[in-house]
Amino acid sequence: MTDRLSMASLTTTSAAAAAAASRLLPSSSISRLSLSYSSSSSSSLKCLRSSPLVSHLFLRQREVSAYVTKTRFSTKCYASNPEQLKNAREDIKELLKTTFCHPIMVRLGWHDAGTYNKDIEEWPQRGGANGSLRFEVELKHGANAGLVNALKLLQPIKDKYSEVTYADLFQLASATAIEEAGGPKIPMKYGRVEVTGPEQCPEEGRLPDAGPPSPAQHLRDVFYRMGLNDKDIVALSGAHTLGRSRPERSGWGKPETKYTKDGPGAPGGQSWTAQWLKFDNSYFKDIKEKRDADLLVLPTDAALFEDPSFKVCAEKYAADQEAFFKDYAESHAKLSNLGAKFDPPEGFSLDGSPAGAAPEKFVAAKYSSGKRELSDSMKQKIRAEYEGLGGSPDKPLSSNYFLNIMIVIGVLAVLSYLAGN
Repeated sequence: MTDRLSMASLTTTSAAAAAAASRLLPSSSISRLSLSYSSSSSSSLKCLRSSPLVSHLFLRQREVSAYVTKTRFSTKCYASNPEQLKNAREDIKELLKTTFCHPIMVRLGWHDAGTYNKDIEEWPQRGGANGSLRFEVELKHGANAGLVNALKLLQPIKDKYSEVTYADLFQLASATAIEEAGGPKIPMKYGRVEVTGPEQCPEEGRLPDAGPPSPAQHLRDVFYRMGLNDKDIVALSGAHTLGRSRPERSGWGKPETKYTKDGPGAPGGQSWTAQWLKFDNSYFKDIKEKRDADLLVLPTDAALFEDPSFKVCAEKYAADQEAFFKDYAESHAKLSNLGAKFDPPEGFSLDGSPAGAAPEKFVAAKYSSGKRELSDSMKQKIRAEYEGLGGSPDKPLSSNYFLNIMIVIGVLAVLSYLAGN
């Protein structure tokens, strides 16, 4: 019964279409088209689609449908769920308030990303921000002593937000710790894919040592391997304004000082600055002055004012905190992306569009010829319009051949009319 009604409806619609076409096309043109839904409709459709103009129309429909399906705008395909990541950030803020774990969170993010080797193309062999530091084999590397405590603090948050990757969680905790300690806003992006097993961990020896024979050269060897430069080295070293060095973990520093004997957190260790939970430029000032024996200065710290190239930046940051904050934010974001594989490939922000970005105005001519990569905002517009027509990121719209035929009739009618005149 339903089939008979559908066929009747289709026949009525087809008849209406033929009547409309008769007013626009000469009768000879209509007879040539033979577009009624009869036994000849299949062959007629093949004839239509063999036309260069019509073939182009069908081809463009398929390309757009395939493009939208391929890009899969749905956040379901992201490495991390953006909403869960936002909620995890709020939980990390609460964790920082109650445990004063800012320094170790910064260190966790750094040490996960700092294994990157720019000379290795393959992921994850190249190292970098991929969450491999959660595995015991890497946690046991000498440079990672004590970081198991950071992992223990974050694990309940990871359990709560299962759709957040370790790779994103480590970098989120690091950037949030800087910001909550009074530091600059870090222009972070997320969507990092995580490694799946300990066999994907990098070998030991990729992270910097505190007391090498030639400190300045050692810093360059390590950071140049990551693709960073002298400015990055000095700016990132400024994060030592947070935290303490514990001799039982690193072999450096005093068991306690007047600045660390009472905590907060577990007492002990030696800090680089007097207010070691406040992010500012006091690290550079204190190293330059070297007036307080209770403040730590490692060989790699002293090198910042001994090496001529490093000294230019170090002097600048000691005198200008705003300049330090600006360069630090850029270098931290750069470090956090090293070696990472993003899904989506461009990553995503938790705070909307990048600062200063204006909504893109659609200009048809801009996309009417040639091959251009659509911007993120334009992709979102296409997605909204596509879903408004009943499509979804998981499947293309089904082809409506009758609608296509009606469009073709209209186009041919206009062309015939113009040709006749």
